Amino acid sequence: MSVGTAANSRSNSFFSASLSDVDPELAGAVAQELGRQQHEIELIASENIVSRAVLEAQGSVLTNKYAEGYPGRRYYGGCEFVDIAETLAIERAKRLFGCAFANVQPNSGSQANQAVFMATMQPGDTFLGLDLAAGGHLTHGAPPNVSGKWFKPVSYTVRRDDQRIDMEQVERLAHEHKPKVIIAGGSGYPRHWDFARFREIA
Repeated sequence: MSVGTAANSRSNSFFSASLSDVDPELAGAVAQELGRQQHEIELIASENIVSRAVLEAQGSVLTNKYAEGYPGRRYYGGCEFVDIAETLAIERAKRLFGCAFANVQPNSGSQANQAVFMATMQPGDTFLGLDLAAGGHLTHGAPPNVSGKWFKPVSYTVRRDDQRIDMEQVERLAHEHKPKVIIAGGSGYPRHWDFARFREIA
């Protein structure tokens, strides 16, 4: 085999070799995680099993492409097909939620919350959110999170007798602290949210 042929063979294998061939240890961890998901019940909604179609989209060639900015207004060239994919997601989200605009770029709720905070508050501003112990989220003002470092969180909680959000407390705290933002949402609170009342208080 010539030197050129050997180099070409190595180059081809770099792009075509499977994960188990390239990194058996990592492939083993992935296989173990697959087994865990197949044999355990996951009660966290956002950690539920996705479809094969989602796995294909997440593992597609789109992972190779930078696409900073928004469709039609990117900082890199060659984004015409990424623009199609993002525009599809935007239009579908708008249709689903009945809204005029949707930003589908945050890949987690934490990043989405941070985007809202940065758009509506300045560092040091006060916001109101559900206490972590009552079902709130780390991004609702927990000390280790950016929301607890940059802003002043004030927490509302649930009533002891029925474990439902104390809307009277929410109203009292809102009048007392005059927060720039009131978060009506949580991570571990499965009950109905009275969004109309939150809107009225805000």
